[in-house]
Amino acid sequence: MTFAPKKYFGQHFLKDSQTANRIVSFLNIDKCDKIIEIGPGKGALTQFLTSVTAYIKVIEIDSEAVDLLKNQFSDIEIIHADFLKLDLNSIPWKKYSIIGNFPYNISTQILFKILEHRDSIQEVVGMFQKEVAERICSEKKSKKYGIPSVLIQAFFKCEKLLDLNENEFSPPPKVKSSVIKLTRNNVRDLGCDYKKFVEIVKRSFSQRRKKIKNALKNFTNLNDSNLDDMMSKRAEELSVSEFVELTNMISNSK
Repeated sequence: MTFAPKKYFGQHFLKDSQTANRIVSFLNIDKCDKIIEIGPGKGALTQFLTSVTAYIKVIEIDSEAVDLLKNQFSDIEIIHADFLKLDLNSIPWKKYSIIGNFPYNISTQILFKILEHRDSIQEVVGMFQKEVAERICSEKKSKKYGIPSVLIQAFFKCEKLLDLNENEFSPPPKVKSSVIKLTRNNVRDLGCDYKKFVEIVKRSFSQRRKKIKNALKNFTNLNDSNLDDMMSKRAEELSVSEFVELTNMISNSK
């Protein structure tokens, strides 16, 4: 049983089994043996997951792919659903890892959903458009450092592990791809108002060429002299901890 990839689902199937096996090997099964795969498609990664752990759930939106997976993998739980709409709290695992060749058109949305459930997710091994992967993993003072970098790195260690060319997929995407690994750190509480932290990060990068004082000019309480040093910098110059500090300074300023 075969089926053609569907453009509206952003399907680009990994062709090489050795590469698929290598991607699965990036998971730390000793740390967490419960795995959720997002968008398994034809099962390129799934076939190797079944050899390393018995605890697998796959989430697939495409009904044709679901039928194919059911024929190939009778012993795993296949959830026919849109990951972005699925209530992850319905999954009875306290801790699990996520893996997937993520559709590039929704990869950022997938990341933000992962952030929402960060205390249940031990690690993520994911395929992304190379440019997005580099943004996630970039460090401060880089032109690629931005909102995803700060928000993800607040709670995860980020590593870019593997680059892939277009011809390693069917059909080939128009962009290069990278596999990254996100490993949950020990931070449970940032030490600031999280919603305000997210708002300040997003606003600071909304005008990344300007100093932070211009990007945050609509905030109240920005006249505190203690803020002068932070406000004279650009967003890309601040680390996660400095954004936490800035959030608290703004919250406490009068």
